[in-house]
Amino acid sequence: MIKLIVGLGNPGKDYQTHRHNAGFWFVDSLATKFDVQFTAKSKFLGESSSITLGNKLTHLLKPKTFMNNSGGSIKSLANYYNIKSDEILVAHDELDLPIGTVKLKMSGGHGGHNGLRDTIKALDTNNFYRLRIGIGHPGTKDDVVDFVLSSPGISELKHIESSMNNAIEVVDSLANGDFEDAMLRLHSE
Repeated sequence: MIKLIVGLGNPGKDYQTHRHNAGFWFVDSLATKFDVQFTAKSKFLGESSSITLGNKLTHLLKPKTFMNNSGGSIKSLANYYNIKSDEILVAHDELDLPIGTVKLKMSGGHGGHNGLRDTIKALDTNNFYRLRIGIGHPGTKDDVVDFVLSSPGISELKHIESSMNNAIEVVDSLANGDFEDAMLRLHSE
């Protein structure tokens, strides 16, 4: 069962449209769908809210510690509500997936993603779910930083939003602990 859905991103207006904020976009979309607002919570080093999925309370979190320091925020909320690592879903941008693709994954490495790296370090485990939101790749490693810290074009954004909408449709399965059903439904889109 998923009890915490975290969106990774960078806080502030300067970053809100950047590809690196795809995780924030996802939890913002969930909040909009369930008509809830985020509230700044200093004890969680971020903004949080909660929704009901499958008759279960599920927390939403947007760390405000910047991408590279996301783990402390996640750990704070998880510890406060006694949420285990395998009850956490981390939504993040993924260079290794084409634009418009979203994949679910349990555990694994950080793949060079600093937000995941810090989360693994803070939780002292890689045993959490990931929602990998494809943003495409710029082609060369040297262009990655500029690419993730820039805004997608209108067409790219529409594909990303469409894939996130597909992912929103499976969070009920995740909240109920049916990871296989969620993967089947999402990966067959």
